[in-house]
Amino acid sequence: MTEYDHEPIRGLPGDLPAGERILWQGSPEWRTFARTALHTRWISAYFAALALLGLASGKLIGAAAAVIGGAITQGLLALFAVLVARTTVYTITNRRVVLRVGIALNKCINLPLALIGSANLRNHQAGHGDIALVLTGSHRLGLAMLWPHARPWHLSKPQPMLRALPDAQAAAAVLASACAAIVPHQVAAPLRTAKPAPARDHGLQGAAA
Repeated sequence: MTEYDHEPIRGLPGDLPAGERILWQGSPEWRTFARTALHTRWISAYFAALALLGLASGKLIGAAAAVIGGAITQGLLALFAVLVARTTVYTITNRRVVLRVGIALNKCINLPLALIGSANLRNHQAGHGDIALVLTGSHRLGLAMLWPHARPWHLSKPQPMLRALPDAQAAAAVLASACAAIVPHQVAAPLRTAKPAPARDHGLQGAAA
């Protein structure tokens, strides 16, 4: 038995109200999450540089410590990424986006589609990607509440993010259609594709509600 066995519907805190239906559900792919959210490649490069520096200076014990420290760090980050992937469910319905997140303390974050001003699609390799949601109006979502499901470098106005999706393009298309249906007089802007993401987050505008 797990902490999610009480869910009447996977990824949702309760039964769907009349007229609401699930359009899409997904979870992060843990390898992509580890690489893009936890920056495991940069961390590997850092410990490798420490090891090389130790070898170059003749400090074999220091080089060995860097290798061991890097392996332990990567293992912990991989474990965290796996746990995030197993406990996270992103849901898009015809009325809201729901983020069921949390490893030790689970919570559901409900984002009505009417509050989504736009969405930023950031492509990674192999069709994976992130979707950051730009919210309109005032809200009480803080970075600490959202992390790691938040867009980097947006501290004053945190943006919820659906991370490391294996089918990011399909999810973005569903979200765009759902937002357009909520506000029928506005047409959702087409999502432009991007090259595999660089080190920093440069999402492209799309899915305007």
